[in-house]
Amino acid sequence: MADENKLTASGAADETLHAFVPSVSPAEVADLRDRLARTRWPDELTDAPPWQLGCDLATLQSLCAAWQRFDVSAFYARLAQWPHFVTRIDGQQVHFVHLRSSRPDARPLLITHGWPGSVWELHRIAKALTEPQGVDPTGADLPAYHLVMPSIVGYGFSGPSTQMGWSVVRVAKAWAELMRRLGYARYGAQGGDWGALISAHLAAVDPGHCAALHMNMVVAGPPDPAKPMDGVLPHEVADVKALAEMRANGFGYQDIQKTKPQSLAYGLNDSPAGLAGWVLEKFHAWADLRPSGGDVLARFGLDTLCANLSIYWFTGTINASMRLYYESIGPGRGAALPKVMAPTACAVFAKDIFRPPRAWADAQYPHIERFTRFEQGGHFAALEEPEALVDDMRAFFTPDRFGPLPGSAA
Repeated sequence: MADENKLTASGAADETLHAFVPSVSPAEVADLRDRLARTRWPDELTDAPPWQLGCDLATLQSLCAAWQRFDVSAFYARLAQWPHFVTRIDGQQVHFVHLRSSRPDARPLLITHGWPGSVWELHRIAKALTEPQGVDPTGADLPAYHLVMPSIVGYGFSGPSTQMGWSVVRVAKAWAELMRRLGYARYGAQGGDWGALISAHLAAVDPGHCAALHMNMVVAGPPDPAKPMDGVLPHEVADVKALAEMRANGFGYQDIQKTKPQSLAYGLNDSPAGLAGWVLEKFHAWADLRPSGGDVLARFGLDTLCANLSIYWFTGTINASMRLYYESIGPGRGAALPKVMAPTACAVFAKDIFRPPRAWADAQYPHIERFTRFEQGGHFAALEEPEALVDDMRAFFTPDRFGPLPGSAA
């Protein structure tokens, strides 16, 4: 169990962990609104289908109009209701939310967001995990968790990063150190997008403390690249074809971000409309928009989209966030993911960008104990299908995975 005295404020028992309050000035908000008002919009071909060439102009204009009206101060006040902390690990500021449950039997769970998300991506699942209401089918109380939700190094309030080398492996090692500082001897790791890869590496580099791994984006390739369809079941063929299509026509953003992110950053860091267009296109392309009839703004809600953009904008971290691609999968940097020996759960949502066949996943994660396919939901599961994601996490992160509570009989 973590020592709460370490977390009360700067200068308390442990000076390396400091209380932190996210803030933004009225001048910064005014500057954002002025820049949005003066956006020089590009042309758009009227005979091209919407979204075919990139972010749809009318949809982006609607989002930017909403962002111009967005109550940034109210959002930051809501954000500040979470307990925020910062520390320095390996020379870099690390921001994290440490949301402790009131339950004495709660277990520690580290959840990592992805790109182009932020720690706010987790706001729809946090309360259900820390303060669950109800019982499970056996009549037992639903499990509760102490949540550690860091901003990836370089992202949001952790950034920008200040030196090269911050790959997913280095972030995973930083997370292991963070959990050590918090006093958690056994914990679970969960994530989607980059958060899934960071969590997988964390399970590999800290096996003595990371008790189990849950991912809602499962990265795995064929065990034998020469025979990719070996072991692929008939109902999985469409997913393999979708991934091939994604690699052929949907990885343009990745090719830029893993090779020349600095050049792209000049536009995205200077123009809020440019930033919004780059990010919104991914929310549109990677989400399951069927519940909203294809409307990305309705699927996520304007406030949620504006809040996420605001974190990137006011922290000036879009460039550092993209550098994670360069450091992790850039030229000469694509280190193979090690086989993860921890107990593993895979939550495969219907429209996620990676939906590997079970045979592929088993080869990469030899101890899969839960593999769930969902009929709805996409890449941003914590925002799109929060109840389904929480239920799957609860079913996997049962108390027995963590061993006895500290101070209890073995």
